[in-house]
Amino acid sequence: MNLPPAPPDAVGPDGLARFGRYQGLAGAPGWARLAAPQARSGLWRRLHHKRWHFVALVTDELFCGVAIVDVGWSNTCFAYAFDRRERRVVAAISPLGVAGLTAVVGATVADGARFALPGRRIAIASDGADGHHLLLRAGRFRIDADYAGAGPRLLAIGPVLDGGSVHSTQKSPGLALAGQVEAGGRRYRLDGGVASYDFSNGLLGRRTAWRWISAHSARLGLNLQNGYFGDAENALWFEGELLPLGALQVDVEPGGCWTMRTNDGLLDLRFTPEGTRCDDKQLLVASSRMRQHVGRFDGWVRPEVGAARHPVAGLAGLAEDYRARW
Repeated sequence: MNLPPAPPDAVGPDGLARFGRYQGLAGAPGWARLAAPQARSGLWRRLHHKRWHFVALVTDELFCGVAIVDVGWSNTCFAYAFDRRERRVVAAISPLGVAGLTAVVGATVADGARFALPGRRIAIASDGADGHHLLLRAGRFRIDADYAGAGPRLLAIGPVLDGGSVHSTQKSPGLALAGQVEAGGRRYRLDGGVASYDFSNGLLGRRTAWRWISAHSARLGLNLQNGYFGDAENALWFEGELLPLGALQVDVEPGGCWTMRTNDGLLDLRFTPEGTRCDDKQLLVASSRMRQHVGRFDGWVRPEVGAARHPVAGLAGLAEDYRARW
């Protein structure tokens, strides 16, 4: 079942969010136009409005995760380079910013994002078509990456569990990647790899938690989540089509492997971690705990019930366990 095209606005003329899964790029959400029962006061929106722009860069030997996060009253970023052959993080940064000064996350994915402190700078910019450029400068940790592709983008708009209001998220398929990374005293080539992004913009609860799974190749991709957003963003990219998936069940084994399946019978996978990037933050009124596991997915997917199972072997990606009080 193909997804319908993305609406021009996340909020309709009746003031209600247009809940659903779509394909295409979204305009600015316009949460200030929300009507009851989704509407909140201006102060509430300011305290609960969260935006982030995350990019994954993947080759056979390297995984990079880069994010810029604006939580309204503060902002932060993180970036790391994980050597998949040595199975270790070879470079990482995770500074806190200053509200209104150090970070900007655009209202749409095309608006890009940037973070800057003395000696540390990240910029994500769109080329106006289907491409993006990512630049990072942090001492001897440097990224110059270009990524582009014309595959269908996922737009999910839905209600938020755990005390929030509404949320929208934009996910890409696997995008052709080129460029280089300098980390750990060596240079890694990105040419021939795959990039993907997650741009999210919503009114979230004081406490938010999720498990998020993202993995992409040039021909196959998946995005899965359970937690604050239910099954709203679960999707499969298969042979050029973007297909919705059902609710996700995840079990984490004592050894760290994850097994996962969707309740529609379209996906059954096992995730084997190669390593983990931990990032914990503790402030007076807020805290976060992130475990972003890098590894491989094996198992099968299929586009519809009754269709033949398509084997998945060694698909690179991440499995994230996150919780925040923000």
